[in-house]
Amino acid sequence: MSSAPASRSRHHPQGTPGLSRLCLLLLLTACVPAAGTNPGIKARLTRRALEFGRQFGLELLRSLLQKEHKLNLRGSYHSPLLGTLTYTVPRIHIHELQINDSTVDFVEDVGVRLTVQRARIQISAEWGAQLGAIQDRGSIELRIRDLAVAAVLGVSVDGSGRPMVWSASCDAHGTDLHLQFQRGHSWLYNLLAPLLQRVLRQELNKQLCLELRRGVCRLEAALKNMKASTQLDSFVAIDHSLLGQPAITAEHGDVALKGEFFRVGKHQQGPSSAPPAALPVALPAALPTALPAAHEPTLLLAVTEFVANSAAFAYFTAGALRRNISSDMVGTAPRPDPSAAFQLPRRFPLQLRTKSMGVFSPQVGTGPGAVPRAGQGGIEQGTGQDAGGMGHGPGPRPPQLQERYPDQPMELHLSARRQPLLSCRPDALHGALFGSAEAFVVLPNATRVPAFLLNIDANVTANPTITGNRLGGTVSLKGLSVAQVTSHVGPVEVKRLETLLKFGLWLFGVPRANKRLQAGVPLPTLHGLSLLNPRLSLQEGFVLITTDLQHES
Repeated sequence: MSSAPASRSRHHPQGTPGLSRLCLLLLLTACVPAAGTNPGIKARLTRRALEFGRQFGLELLRSLLQKEHKLNLRGSYHSPLLGTLTYTVPRIHIHELQINDSTVDFVEDVGVRLTVQRARIQISAEWGAQLGAIQDRGSIELRIRDLAVAAVLGVSVDGSGRPMVWSASCDAHGTDLHLQFQRGHSWLYNLLAPLLQRVLRQELNKQLCLELRRGVCRLEAALKNMKASTQLDSFVAIDHSLLGQPAITAEHGDVALKGEFFRVGKHQQGPSSAPPAALPVALPAALPTALPAAHEPTLLLAVTEFVANSAAFAYFTAGALRRNISSDMVGTAPRPDPSAAFQLPRRFPLQLRTKSMGVFSPQVGTGPGAVPRAGQGGIEQGTGQDAGGMGHGPGPRPPQLQERYPDQPMELHLSARRQPLLSCRPDALHGALFGSAEAFVVLPNATRVPAFLLNIDANVTANPTITGNRLGGTVSLKGLSVAQVTSHVGPVEVKRLETLLKFGLWLFGVPRANKRLQAGVPLPTLHGLSLLNPRLSLQEGFVLITTDLQHES
């Protein structure tokens, strides 16, 4: 079957947000990546997911149908004895809808098929009739006890990565139809009911498929207006467009999303975005299916390390990986505040004042070649003179930082000098952080004087966890190195500083981060849907989540 039927409607009536949410259940049946592309996110929808979608869809269908609908049904019947009877049914109300025998299946290379057998429906409607010169009005009750529908919904993707749907086929018929007129000259029309039932049955069968096609057109319009990217904050957005054409088997359907983060207003490709990349970003052609068939999950979701690395690159190039820490940012606040993640605990062994930081600055000695006191504008090392040309008297002096700026507050400017890198391995997530820390002395007049600039690199590992709809985890510090880049207060004792930073992070930083991580963050899900018994495992190059779904009304 071709990817799109020739008779597909070109009309795109305005869709609704509810339709766009509903359509996402069907999108998981579409798309594996074309050759040469690496999806950031890949999902597999199993047959259990179709069963979940069937039950969810039937409940939604019942809620939509059990109200008054405009029908505008018109027709006529000619009797040799009585002449021509013309009737109108302007609106209907559905009182009962029972669909006890229905299935949803994958249609290979097309989409999904809905089959309904032996459905029952009870409808009431207002009617108007004219027989010759006689006009009459009343009500009617219609019962169909053997309604069958078979419809195929095709799924594809357009050139911009948005999903497309169309009505590939539809067949609807009801054989056991009974109607009864009430009010007006209903006794007369009830005599004609057996004759009218055949005409009404043919008209209703035609109307059912027309209504289904109209619904598909509304869904298609909603998909056409669906965004292919979503802005997450003022810095970055994520491209969740689809890759490739549908490739649906009889057992499952795969969906591949680009899953790339980019700067708001500037889609700049990162070094890890284009193969060959320093880190593996591709998924195997098929997702792992080692789970027993009896415990097959509804949804398998694989998120590659490419997603995290593209996010790191986007935030890095947007300048978001920067933070200033001042001496008054100590964890003394009685309640959480926006800067809590960057506050220094009160018991942290390193406080941002020259008295504390001065222990990492060399002492000022005496005699020729000693490191001199520095004036406000800087120092000249190894000359034996300070900025005013005068040497020091005998005796040791305090460290240069404390000597020049006695017990003054300091400020630390932290930033990433390179994008962080993340790799996923079966044992843990491994991260490499490349940071810079520039220290300033804050003078009484609020002037900031540069003291020194350091490079601080760290290696961390993380073990993610998933509970319900929340993603959490724990992090461990595996290594830390400090190197001096420049200094205006003499050489910095980086080894001593490195040891103290490791101690402080192990004692305060890592436990504090884990406390926040264990609380977890909510995962984005469709409205009313939540994950049921999710499981998370680490694979080479990607994180695999397997889960069932449940709907909360």
